[in-house]
Amino acid sequence: MKKKTMEHTRLLVLALLAGEDMYGYQMILELARRSNQVFDMKEGTLYPVLHGLEQEGFVEAYRQEAPTGRERKYYHLTRKGQGALREEDTAWKRYSGAVNNVLQSGAEAEPV
Repeated sequence: MKKKTMEHTRLLVLALLAGEDMYGYQMILELARRSNQVFDMKEGTLYPVLHGLEQEGFVEAYRQEAPTGRERKYYHLTRKGQGALREEDTAWKRYSGAVNNVLQSGAEAEPV
């Protein structure tokens, strides 16, 4: 099996942006909501990930005025990012399926 090439946080961020453009704090809230509060990402984790994804061409940032009048920086998943997400989603499913298979077979094994 091929070693995972994308860190899980990056994969989660790409998945969030697959549905809509979002600003940073919105991503933090949405990740917590979709994970039933299991993931509690901090800004200090998110923004370096976003900047790295932007440098790789997976996301693009743009500024837009919010309803409050403040300007927010939104992130958009690029075509290149969509391709990376598809590849990494397939790899993650293969990896997590293999882990589940090992866990299930361990639980089914008879004690020695």
